Amino acid sequence: MNITIYDVAREASVSMATVSRVVNGNPNVKPATRKKVNDVIERLGYRPNAVARGLASKKTTTVGLIIPDISNIFYAELARGIEDIATMYKYNIILSNSDQNEEKEMRLIQTMLGKQVDGLIFMGNHINDEHVKEFERSPVPVVLAGSVEKSGKTASVNIDYKEAAREVVQSLIDGGHKRIAYVASPFQDVINTEYALAAYKETLEEVGIYDESLVVEGDYTYDSGIEAWEKLNEAGEKPTAIFVYNDEMALGVVHGAQDAGLTVPDDLEVISFDSTKLSLMARPQLTGVAQPLYDIGAVAMRLLTKLMNKEEVENPVVVLPHRIEKRGSTKA
Repeated sequence: MNITIYDVAREASVSMATVSRVVNGNPNVKPATRKKVNDVIERLGYRPNAVARGLASKKTTTVGLIIPDISNIFYAELARGIEDIATMYKYNIILSNSDQNEEKEMRLIQTMLGKQVDGLIFMGNHINDEHVKEFERSPVPVVLAGSVEKSGKTASVNIDYKEAAREVVQSLIDGGHKRIAYVASPFQDVINTEYALAAYKETLEEVGIYDESLVVEGDYTYDSGIEAWEKLNEAGEKPTAIFVYNDEMALGVVHGAQDAGLTVPDDLEVISFDSTKLSLMARPQLTGVAQPLYDIGAVAMRLLTKLMNKEEVENPVVVLPHRIEKRGSTKA
């Protein structure tokens, strides 16, 4: 049988209002009364009903987090930053995997709102007009973390992906490479197509060495990295350097090249657009764009707390700094 606030009040011989004040930490309760109520709460095993409290206060102190794949280390590091700041501000997280499925993403948004969350943090690789309409209709604030919505209508936290990609490609050009390949994420991915791939193409076109046949589409996975390497290895004039969208695919590229008898970085240099913990586990370790993943998550959650509390936010579109972390998969 569920123990209610009425049961606690009856056992402690106090009003339900007094029990409520004790549970909510109201200082206007005599110490002796507080102790008596807490003793009864412990003896009966009473747990306050969060839903009922939320209906009364119009706040549930919960935040919905929609994530493409929690098993992906990129999103796991972002989620850790979100959770730590949520805990600091006494919010609970309800997490759901969307599996990068647009229909499921829309359903999860509605489900989260139905659970009366106070705010939403959304991560997705392809944010379209339908997503934006849902965010605009949302009765609670929405913040994107590590995800781009091109119009800038939705609050977000990211790095400058186009500049980061340009720096990667320029570093390979400066290293003397003329055959630079790119292993992309799915072409519908906004960050890939509008920023990383665009910067790759523009930077190579400036020096007249862009070759469309050196662009291969992957699907974020290790196996697609191996398959991408196999396609590139079949090219008439093989690449001497490969820019890869994420660490998992980069590992596939490195292992595929090594299985083919090449040495990384002497025969082939590889740079990842990520720099997750996975990049440190590879041999050689992966050179990559050091995105502050934990900080992106943490800042997104802090931004959401401000929006939920109706605090002043000077700029809801936050761009954090990045750098290229040079490791063993490149020569210099």
